[in-house]
Amino acid sequence: MIEIESDLLMGKKALVVGIANQHSIAWGVARSLRRLGAEIAVTYLNDKARAYVEPLAEELEAQVLLPLDVQQPGQMESVFEALDQRWGRLDIGVHSIAFAPMDDLHGRLTDSSADGFKLAMDVSCHSFIRMARLAEPLMRDGGTLLAMSYLGATKVVPNYQLMGPVKAALESAARYLAYELGPAGVRVHALSPGPMRTRAAGGLKEFDELLYDAVQRSPEQDLADIDDVGAAAAYLCTDYARRMTGSVFFVDAGYNIMA
Repeated sequence: MIEIESDLLMGKKALVVGIANQHSIAWGVARSLRRLGAEIAVTYLNDKARAYVEPLAEELEAQVLLPLDVQQPGQMESVFEALDQRWGRLDIGVHSIAFAPMDDLHGRLTDSSADGFKLAMDVSCHSFIRMARLAEPLMRDGGTLLAMSYLGATKVVPNYQLMGPVKAALESAARYLAYELGPAGVRVHALSPGPMRTRAAGGLKEFDELLYDAVQRSPEQDLADIDDVGAAAAYLCTDYARRMTGSVFFVDAGYNIMA
C-alpha cells in the first residue's frame, strides 16, 4: 500500500461514487483522499451492496452514506441535496461506475442492441455529466471532478467491445466539461487505470490473458493497483494540479505507450 500522509486536502469535501467492495478502484481513491485530510461522502448501489460498503465507509469516517442507483430517478438529486445540507459545498466528485448488459458486453459491438448501448452510455457516461451539473452550484470556490476510463476508449482492446465507444464518450465529456466549468475553477479529468482485478473487470472475457499481456508488455513489467490510482486521483485534487484540466491520466505502468 502506498503511504501518503499529509494535510494537502484538509477540510476538503469529497463525494466518492462507485465503491462496491475493498477491491474497487473507488475504494482506493477514497482511501487516498482521506489520508490527505479530505472529509468523505460515500454512496452504495442498493441494500445488498450496503453490507459491503458500510464497513469501508466507517473506516473512512464517512460523514455521509447514501444509496445511489443512477438509473433511479431522483436518487442523485437526493444525494446532492444531502451534501448541501450537511456541508453546504463540495470540493471533489469521483465517478467510478460503469455498466453494460452482459449479452452486449460479451457480444460484438456490431451486434449490440440499441437498448444495451443506451443503458451503458447512460450509466457509464451521462451519469457523470449529471453529477457535474449537480456539483457545479456546490463548487462555489472551484473543485475537481474525476471519472474512470480505460485504454479501450482510444485503442481496440479485444473483448472490451461495447465499452470502448462508451468510454470514448466519457473521455470526450470530461474535456467538454473541463471547458465549460473551467471559468468557475472546476477542473475535470478522466483517469485511465490499467487492467486490475475488480468486480467490474470480472465481466470481461479472457481477462486473465489481458492481465498477463499488461505485465509482459508494460515498461514497468507490473500492474497498477487501486492505491496507485488513488494516489494519482489525490494528486489531481490538490493545488499542485491547479492548472491542469481536461486530461486523461494513465495509471498503467506505461502499458498505454506500447504499440
